[in-house]
Amino acid sequence: MFLRGVTSCIRKHYKKSMLPRLTEHPEDRLTCSAVVFSRVSREIWLVGDCHCLVGNQYIDNPKPAEAMLAAQRADEMKKLLAQGISQEELLSNDTARPLIIPHMIQTMKEQNITYSVIDGFHIPRQHVKVITLDFQPQEIVLASDGYPFLRPTLAESEQLLQQQREKDPLNIGPNFQATKGFHPDFNSFDDRSYIRFRV
Repeated sequence: MFLRGVTSCIRKHYKKSMLPRLTEHPEDRLTCSAVVFSRVSREIWLVGDCHCLVGNQYIDNPKPAEAMLAAQRADEMKKLLAQGISQEELLSNDTARPLIIPHMIQTMKEQNITYSVIDGFHIPRQHVKVITLDFQPQEIVLASDGYPFLRPTLAESEQLLQQQREKDPLNIGPNFQATKGFHPDFNSFDDRSYIRFRV
C-alpha cells in the first residue's frame, strides 16, 4: 500500500509528455529514499540508501556500487593531495567527484530495476529491505545516510558527524568514505533526517 501510494504521489508531478524520457532516463526522475515504520505491520521498510537502529542492531541499505565509487574518489583525492593541492582547495572544488559522476549516472539507470528508490515508477518489492519486529518493547532510530555513524541519540550522531568533519572533511579516510566531502558553504556533506521512538 505504501509503495503504491508514494509512487502515485510522485508520479502526479510528471507531465504526460515527460514519461517517455523518464522511462528511458531514470537519472532525470525526482528521486528520494525513505525508511518507514509501519505500526500496523510492525515492520521497518528501507527504500533506497537509508539506515536504522533496532535496539543495538544496526541495519544499512546502501546503494549498489556506492562504496566502490567512494573508494575511487578517495584514491583520486589522495593523488591530488600528493601533488600538492591543498585540502581547502579540494573542499571548495572537488575535482575528483566529476570523475565518478558518469559511473553514478550509470548506476542510477538501474534504479527500481536492481535496487529500490522512490521516483514515481514501480518499486520492486523484492528490493525493499524489510525488518520485522517482534512484540517486545523496542527503541527505534530511523535516519538518512547524512549520518554516517548512527547512534541511539541525535546528539551522539551529530557529535560523530562533527568529528568526521574535523578529522576527515574530504571523506576519504579509512573509517568513512563518501562520493562527496564537506563543502565549506554547507554544514554537512549530505541531507540529514533522524527520528527516535519507542514501540
